[in-house]
Amino acid sequence: MADWTQIDKAIGETTGRSFRTHSARAVGGGCINDAYQLSDGQRRYFVKLNQAARLSMFEAEAEGLQAIVASRSILAPSPVCWGTQGDTAYLVLEHLDLGGSGSAERLGRELAQMHRQTRSRFGWQRDNTIGSTPQPNAESADWVDFWRSQRLDHQLRLATGRGGRLRGGEALLEALPAFFTDYQPVPSLLHGDLWSGNYAYCDDDRPVIFDPAVYYGDRETDLAMSELFGGFPAAFYAAYDEAWPRDPGYPTRKTLYNLYHILNHFNLFGGGYLGQAQGMLDRLLSEVH
Repeated sequence: MADWTQIDKAIGETTGRSFRTHSARAVGGGCINDAYQLSDGQRRYFVKLNQAARLSMFEAEAEGLQAIVASRSILAPSPVCWGTQGDTAYLVLEHLDLGGSGSAERLGRELAQMHRQTRSRFGWQRDNTIGSTPQPNAESADWVDFWRSQRLDHQLRLATGRGGRLRGGEALLEALPAFFTDYQPVPSLLHGDLWSGNYAYCDDDRPVIFDPAVYYGDRETDLAMSELFGGFPAAFYAAYDEAWPRDPGYPTRKTLYNLYHILNHFNLFGGGYLGQAQGMLDRLLSEVH
């Protein structure tokens, strides 16, 4: 467990109100960081801890959360402060009381509103992580080039380094323009890691998203990932489509976008994800050959 003294001091300096931890309760749910709920008897904060060398991961997460909060669309926990104390990196976040049973329709509408936050280029002002895997975000005016170099090629190279032998990777990278002949995505503000474990409802039933891997990209990538690992309720997709309909080519590109995450899961965990990635790769190539 961390020595909370320096973290308490940072909270006090940032908020302008003295804070002294009276209780620190471990919170489960993550496989990358240790997490705690700090309380001084009146105020509470949510704190993530990792090795000091991972501070940049927390800095990037804080910047991503700030961007979501600034979009004034969907709720996300506001970052309070971050830094290192000894050999530990920390990120202090606003504490939100979760456990409500809110509206999937509202979640869909508010995500569409966040995706309406756009700019001229794809990418992000800094690299971040997807899980614990480095995620490069070099900016580009061309989505196909961005998805090729910063996403699929990156994960394919990591997979090769892990001994994962995949057929057709180069062919798919060359064929990417074929998936965008009638569709030109805009650079939308994305959560970036939007699976069912990264959203919840507050006690007042507001939907909230957290643990992002933010960048600007095709909004379909968030929607695609939402269908992995359990999926979101049908009402979420109906409300999203009412606010901003998906393009007819989405069902095919969904596989293209989720290939990135399945490759990442192979690179993180190994196992059967390699076979799943190969099946997706074969399916995508069959669409263009």
